[in-house]
Amino acid sequence: MILSFAKKAERSYKRLPPNIQKKTDKQFLYLLSNHRHPSLRARKMRGQGYFEGRIDIHYRFTFQIEGHTIYVLTIGPHDERLGKK
Repeated sequence: MILSFAKKAERSYKRLPPNIQKKTDKQFLYLLSNHRHPSLRARKMRGQGYFEGRIDIHYRFTFQIEGHTIYVLTIGPHDERLGKK
């Protein structure tokens, strides 16, 4: 699998605190090996064509799978940057 980032996700990642970036990197390794890894708690968003994955209790990311590529769409605090508020 290949991991690709939307520009919005790249910008959001750079603004994360260093400790959250480290957790995010670990979760992306899980994502590449198995997008259903229990640590990710990934779930398909109802009515959407993408998934939501967990970084920790406060941070989430959204992603889409197309063929052998995983596109990370957004990264940020739960609800705030994921288009829920």
